Amino acid sequence: MSTHEEKLSMLSQMISFAQEDNVLKLSEYYFLLSVASSLGVEKDAFDRLLQDRPENKIPQTQAERIVQFHRLVLLMNIDGEQHPSEIGKLHNMGLWMGLPPSAIGQVLEVMHQYPNKVVPPDVLLKIFTAHYN
Repeated sequence: MSTHEEKLSMLSQMISFAQEDNVLKLSEYYFLLSVASSLGVEKDAFDRLLQDRPENKIPQTQAERIVQFHRLVLLMNIDGEQHPSEIGKLHNMGLWMGLPPSAIGQVLEVMHQYPNKVVPPDVLLKIFTAHYN
């Protein structure tokens, strides 16, 4: 499992992504807060991240990278809007984490086949597993 510092880094990355359009919508805030809670990060520590962001670190394991990418996809679609800049940034973040470009592209394509563009975790894992074999 990730260290507290790594968890803060993942949340910071997500906050940065959510604020791409210079606005953090209430739906995005609550989604991020729920992720923080699931990671065991207190609300006060989470709220501090909105002001002061630690250096982004790549999640250590491939599984953590895939989960973080999935969180970013969910975050992008939480407000029901997608902007080309968000899709481009998400793609670049996946590359930065070392995920296969073809798997990233496939996830971004198939998400349109699901309600609210929420790719089920099992589908996401199948995509990444196929690209690692």
